[in-house]
Amino acid sequence: MVRKAAAWSWRLLVIAAAIVTLLWIVRRLEVIVVPVALATMLAALMLPAVDWLDRRGAPRGGAVALVLLAGFGIFGGILTFVVSQFVSGLPGLVEQVTHSIDSMRRWLIEGPAHLSREQIDNAGNTAIKALRDNQEKLTTGALSTAATLTEIVTGALLVLFTLIFLLHGGRNIYAFVTKIVPTQTRERVREAGRAGFGSLIGYVRATFLVALVDAVGIGTGLAIMGIPLALPLASLVFLGAFIPLVGAVVSGFLAVVVALLAKGFVYALITLGLIIAVQQLEAHILQPLVMGRAVSIHPLAIVLAISAGAVLAGIVGALLAVPLVAFLNSAIRVLVADNPAEEAAELEDRDDGIVIEAKPDIVPSKGDDQLE
Repeated sequence: MVRKAAAWSWRLLVIAAAIVTLLWIVRRLEVIVVPVALATMLAALMLPAVDWLDRRGAPRGGAVALVLLAGFGIFGGILTFVVSQFVSGLPGLVEQVTHSIDSMRRWLIEGPAHLSREQIDNAGNTAIKALRDNQEKLTTGALSTAATLTEIVTGALLVLFTLIFLLHGGRNIYAFVTKIVPTQTRERVREAGRAGFGSLIGYVRATFLVALVDAVGIGTGLAIMGIPLALPLASLVFLGAFIPLVGAVVSGFLAVVVALLAKGFVYALITLGLIIAVQQLEAHILQPLVMGRAVSIHPLAIVLAISAGAVLAGIVGALLAVPLVAFLNSAIRVLVADNPAEEAAELEDRDDGIVIEAKPDIVPSKGDDQLE
């Protein structure tokens, strides 16, 4: 019994050491790993469109260029529209917030609290003094943020560069990289990778659709109620929805705060009810319908993955944690299956055929001997 425990102990220690070493390497190469991971997620979103154009006779390079230009055009147009709406709506929000603060001050003086104007002024002066005392820290943080501008630009260029090659010849790259795997297990590993990437496509596609529905529903409700910055808030909801369970709640809470400051307590409650209704629609209808069984992940696994990702890499870690779990979920199932091809086919059927198999016109017929 002791001998078995000792045998398991050293094996677990070796596995733990390997995991720690891998995390250390990822941490040291974060500037490279994060852009490549983001490019992989974008490739999972755009690859079906590129393959669709490729199957209809379009040159592979032209299909990649067209999809990228369309994606950047749509994203740039939406971003420009949102920024313009934010700039035009900010003065109105400031005016409404100022009015709300004045009303709150009158209520504190004339209402049940019966505070004196001197007490309120002292509280305001204390807040201003605290802000001025911490001005140096805030300025230092801003300078630190500005210092990372080079890293941001470098990362964006690396994302674009990696995305182009993944869309154009990602299968060839994968076939070339997996040549380091022993021959007897190489096909099993490749099958696992294809299954994992298929689930990643399903996850990204479903998350995009769910985030779009969340943003449209909440944004429409905010616009009908006349809440300032409705479109920028809807955009934050859309971006936040890519972090499951947490992102949409946090961005929705910001919308509630804006409604409270701009319109009062009643509108804040209505906004809260709207967000809860949209979340219920997402949880009970959209997620089961769009996500599919092949990428269904237990809520506990999602919470733990997001928590671990946030601790290890902040917001980026929380964003990438669940896609990584979705990928590993399918890849490991195929890797340990008695019949990998059968398991991969089952996953493909469950996910409506989104597992992208190698096609003769994409993967060279010469086999794995070269990377083109």
